[in-house]
Amino acid sequence: MEQGSAREGVRPAYAPGAFSRAPADGRTRECRVPEQARVERAGVERAGVERAGVERAGVERPGGRPADGEQARGEHTHSEPPAPRVVQRHSVRGQILDALRAALVDGELVPGQVYSAPALGARFGVSATPVREAMQRLAVEGAVEVVPNRGFRVSERGPRELAELAEVRALIEVPVMLGLARTVPAHRWCGLRPLAEATVTAAAVGDRAAYAESDRAFHRAVLTLSGNEQLVAVADELHRRSQWPLVSGPATRRADLLADASEHTALLDALVSQDLAVVQALVREHFAGADR
Repeated sequence: MEQGSAREGVRPAYAPGAFSRAPADGRTRECRVPEQARVERAGVERAGVERAGVERAGVERPGGRPADGEQARGEHTHSEPPAPRVVQRHSVRGQILDALRAALVDGELVPGQVYSAPALGARFGVSATPVREAMQRLAVEGAVEVVPNRGFRVSERGPRELAELAEVRALIEVPVMLGLARTVPAHRWCGLRPLAEATVTAAAVGDRAAYAESDRAFHRAVLTLSGNEQLVAVADELHRRSQWPLVSGPATRRADLLADASEHTALLDALVSQDLAVVQALVREHFAGADR
């Protein structure tokens, strides 16, 4: 970005090649200014406009550094303030997306019901724009369907879809976990203990939204040990979809959450001890219970 000069017509007091390059041996070589440049500079100094004219015109000082307060032509500076609207909008959209996902898991957004962006915006105290953007994301994930001129309908799912999701998750995760049980050292599994305990904490208070997040975090951490990022992304998306409520289905009971959470801690114990038979039984039981 180029700053304007205080005076028009002031020419830079140097010519191409005026400042010599450093020698190959790394020693500093004296910078010599041609005679014509020295004469021009002397004239500028006598006129008292060295800073007002030459420096403001963007003349570099010896060594290639602009004078204090200057900005080189075309140079980007990090002092420029960011666009607050963009940052704020993305922040709000992310918060609304998290809130809508929690509302889906908790059953506050009822399957089959249509919700408008303005109405949800009023509920969350924001404009309709971030709500609409978040809902578009949920539509891509399959959580809602776009209803033209009305809003978004929460997708209706039956037990069959939930069972199919559990089957696909088992096909992906069970062999991976069994393979990891044979190769991952015990101390790596111990590092996942806080994630397993977080699921127990959320289940104990019956917080379905918090349990859903901690449950996925635990499974992501386990699968991440495989080093396959694509597998982790696919499995996490399937896991998220399996957490949406069924149409006219009963709310998840605290006892069910506690049972699932206890399987996480038991699985870690088996992985630490490398008890493959127990690992296989627990993993298959965990996914068999995922469709209940």
